[in-house]
Amino acid sequence: MKHLMVQTNTSTRFTVRVAIIALFAAVLFLLPFDAARAATAAPNLGSAGSFAVLAGTAVTCTDSTVTGDVGVYPGTSVTQTNCTIDGTVHAGNGVAQQAYLDFISAYDSLALLNNTCDLAHTLTGTLAGVTLLPGVYCVDEVAKTGTLTLDAQGDANAIWIFLVSDGVGTGALTGTNFNVVMINGGEPCNVYWWVEAAATLTTSNFLGTILAGAAITVTGGTFNGDALAKAAVTLTGATVTACEATGHGNSGRGKCNQGVGNGPENCDPGNSNQGDPSRSNDELGGTPGNPGRKGGNGK
Repeated sequence: MKHLMVQTNTSTRFTVRVAIIALFAAVLFLLPFDAARAATAAPNLGSAGSFAVLAGTAVTCTDSTVTGDVGVYPGTSVTQTNCTIDGTVHAGNGVAQQAYLDFISAYDSLALLNNTCDLAHTLTGTLAGVTLLPGVYCVDEVAKTGTLTLDAQGDANAIWIFLVSDGVGTGALTGTNFNVVMINGGEPCNVYWWVEAAATLTTSNFLGTILAGAAITVTGGTFNGDALAKAAVTLTGATVTACEATGHGNSGRGKCNQGVGNGPENCDPGNSNQGDPSRSNDELGGTPGNPGRKGGNGK
């Protein structure tokens, strides 16, 4: 009898230990894959951060509303069919070129983080019902649906970076009825989705900026962030609101100082140039301590 009791107690302790290990593993799975990266800086979007939509080949907007600038480079095609764009369209011009180069730079910088993703540190499944704290997360290709909650825990500067990859260059983000919501004081513009290939969202309510290695397609629903793609961007029955238009964001986005005497900042406060860089109210050629337009807008 004593032997039986010892054996039973040993078995119970083993079962408890297994349960604790399993619980600990589950908790780790939902945490950023590297604690040091939880406080990582946002990618620097440069001038690309002022665009609601930026494509490498073409933009097609049908039955949609876009709040923010729209650009394409090196392509030049912007097709609008019952499409309202509350912003400036830059089709193949110098402004679009610089924004595209800035986007590529940000995309490449995030790609370096993706090199550390592995199966043990990758979020799998639809993400429905999952709540995530700020940090860097690797995400698999499984189609997303349901509601993903991002908990800022009262930190308005909290940043999330999602890396969508399959490891062979074709990792895609696909979402249908996929809703991303934020709680406890976060900013949607502090959310970044690096996608190895294409991103396709259907009747979803999405938060964050997508940096896609191929095309972005949004059909129905809302998109609160910037859609930046190496290939085409296609909008159908969607509402897109740029981060800059919301009045929120972080240090990863280009800022404009509208004062004088602090030199050129490669930005256009208030969109004052009406799409023509030569009309910018940025102080072309100005230097600190030497106020004045220095040729900006011909003055």
